[in-house]
Amino acid sequence: MKVYGADICIDCRNYKAIREKRGFAAEYIDITESTANLREFLEIRDTDPVFVPVKERGGIGIPLFVREDGVKTLDIDEALAWLGQPPVEEDEM
Repeated sequence: MKVYGADICIDCRNYKAIREKRGFAAEYIDITESTANLREFLEIRDTDPVFVPVKERGGIGIPLFVREDGVKTLDIDEALAWLGQPPVEEDEM
């Protein structure tokens, strides 16, 4: 799984803390680290329907979770299920 995010985003920091605590592997791509990373994220954001409601609200849409087969979600519990992980516990946030 790939995860697009930015360390300035609280939801992304929460995801990273959960990943570290639980010890599962996933590729994290910080979209603020380079223009190439930002461009890669924006290409997805500009074309994928998963972002329509996010853009309507004026949101960014991170963290974005991308499964190996290309399926995308903005829902952390759905992404965790892809990895066989249980949903986020309240005390993990």
